[in-house]
Amino acid sequence: MIVYNVTINIDSAVHDEWLKWMQSTHIPEVLKTGMFVKNSMLKVLGDEESGGHTYSVQYFCENMKDFERYEKEYAPALRDKFNFRYKDQFVAFRTLLEVIQ
Repeated sequence: MIVYNVTINIDSAVHDEWLKWMQSTHIPEVLKTGMFVKNSMLKVLGDEESGGHTYSVQYFCENMKDFERYEKEYAPALRDKFNFRYKDQFVAFRTLLEVIQ
């Protein structure tokens, strides 16, 4: 299983609205692609000095082929939508992980 992890630090000024949007719109849109079988959203604790709120959003897919298809066919439009909505109010980095146990 492959885990696509997106770590996001979101500005406090938009945090509450962003969290609702993530849960009600963005995450469901990512899952609707059919490339992921489940997801989890975790809050990073002890990150008060960052000036915002940090989360780890994880999407689980069965194999690399599904992830590569997501990256090619779906990710650009979803990222554009995210970037347009929260321009200059977040920092994100992505990590790809393989579950070994």
